[in-house]
Amino acid sequence: MATVKLASGHQMPLVGFGLWKVPQESAADTVYNAIKSGYRLFDGAYDYQNEKEAGEGIKRAINEGLVKREDIFITTKLWNNYHSKEHALPMMKKQNEAWGLGYIDLFLIHFPCALTYIDPEEKRYPGWWMQDNKTVSPARVPIRETWEQLESLVDAGIAKSIGVSNFQAQSLYEIHTYNKHPISSLQIEHHPYLVQPELIQMAQTHGIVVTAYSSFGPQSFLELPPAFKERASNVALLFDAEPVKRAAATHGKTPAQVLLRWATQRGIAVIPKSNNKDRLAQNLDVTSFELSDEEVSAISALDKGLRFNDPGFYLPNHPLHIFA
Repeated sequence: MATVKLASGHQMPLVGFGLWKVPQESAADTVYNAIKSGYRLFDGAYDYQNEKEAGEGIKRAINEGLVKREDIFITTKLWNNYHSKEHALPMMKKQNEAWGLGYIDLFLIHFPCALTYIDPEEKRYPGWWMQDNKTVSPARVPIRETWEQLESLVDAGIAKSIGVSNFQAQSLYEIHTYNKHPISSLQIEHHPYLVQPELIQMAQTHGIVVTAYSSFGPQSFLELPPAFKERASNVALLFDAEPVKRAAATHGKTPAQVLLRWATQRGIAVIPKSNNKDRLAQNLDVTSFELSDEEVSAISALDKGLRFNDPGFYLPNHPLHIFA
């Protein structure tokens, strides 16, 4: 399996399985079957509310001798309500216990946006809103305070590597003025409608591995509630884009495989999800062929600067313009 070396010195698989939108009740079986299909990287988050179940699927595979713990790479993320020094470390330790695998391979700050603390025992699903499901309540917590708690997690041996998600370049530059442990990974929305070449160049120049989520663009958002899928509903699917279809025909691959290869060929990790056994195998097989420079350029030219995961758009009453 192709891997990429993180700034921490650890190796991370280039292709993984994303746990966003995997139902809690089926997460254990989904992860177990993904391991049987060859997946070794699993990308989770407290926000996905399936960490415990995903961990159970991995432990099942370990107990059956399919893999060892060191064969598996776990990424998870700290949600916005737990950025403060008082709450970050306890929450991250709680997440590690939920996975039940001893340690986390890569722990990320989910968004560069602190929100008011919510007792995790009082509210099952975190999301953006307070308990009234209407109010978004930012908190005055600097990123440095949160980052230093992640560093404490590394010092305690609970996390092997740390990084960030949904950050922009200036925040990365700022962390580089005080960090003791390296920023190992930057996870961002990345697909041909949102290429972000300058951000990727900045990250890679500084040894930060980029992981792409929502590699299929609008496809990932069509099943979400109206405010979250509005942009996705008004644009053509990337599977139907001519440069993607043309490359798929040339190489005898699916459009999905072409979209994933467009990323991995440039050193960007991907974390697609599928419940279909055939597509699971196809999504994992995205390093066995090479797109031409012309094909990569043609796909990149689809760029619209179109972001689907944008709380500045889908939180209309309390927009958080973190990508402005």
